[in-house]
Amino acid sequence: MTRIYALVNQKGGVGKTTTAINLGANIAKFGLRVLLVDIDPQANATSCLGINHSEVQQGTYDAVIGRTPASEIVLHNQKLNLSLLPSSSALAGAQIEIIDVPEREKLLKKMLQPLSKKYDYIFVDCPPSLGLLTLNGLLAATNGVIIPIQCEYLALEGLTQLMETLTRVRSGLFPALKIRGMLLTMYDGRTNLSQDVVEEVRQHFPDEVFRTVIPRSVRLAEAPSHGLPITAYSPNSSGALAYQSLARELLEGDGIENVETIRNDEVRDE
Repeated sequence: MTRIYALVNQKGGVGKTTTAINLGANIAKFGLRVLLVDIDPQANATSCLGINHSEVQQGTYDAVIGRTPASEIVLHNQKLNLSLLPSSSALAGAQIEIIDVPEREKLLKKMLQPLSKKYDYIFVDCPPSLGLLTLNGLLAATNGVIIPIQCEYLALEGLTQLMETLTRVRSGLFPALKIRGMLLTMYDGRTNLSQDVVEEVRQHFPDEVFRTVIPRSVRLAEAPSHGLPITAYSPNSSGALAYQSLARELLEGDGIENVETIRNDEVRDE
């Protein structure tokens, strides 16, 4: 059964794309079939995997508006065992072009249906906004949303707004929409603020926060400039180990056990 998760947070810079890439790369490293879907017009996930978004000939824009089947657009990285449905700046125009289309909020869900049997996991990287593209991501997330939360005070204010949006979506369009987990990111154990944010989020959402916490990491920040996930760039760094832990936690929660890992040296030598 294909599991589809959307990574959402209307606040930018919270580690949403970093999480989409590195969670997907770690699960792919376990040998599962993973597709990363970039529906952000900024195309950060596409760029972070070493693809120049300005050179993308066909991407999620073409698939969303029905110009090209998504299956013809997917790119596959053999070395990472990771597939990508890339984005480009052209996607920004899709929000205007589909405004009068019937069931416009379900276009992404319909687009992904033919791909679902080909993958074990599909991760949708949503824009840092609560517009029509993010709404499409929410309705496509049949297994729930993953919410990265930066360990800073302003992130808590943004979380309140996001929770209100999820409530409205449940009441009107997708009653079964659920939170798969909140992920605390950019944690700095040296500061009281990070510790306070962790405690407050866990207090308010005791059953919805992942055990894994992602630390601040120079290696995580460097990896995108090399077009690589942290699994390939610095597999023994604190950030890499944290995302490996998150992947295991997600798989465990999904009832997937005894997954054989691929050794880091095998990944690098492919």
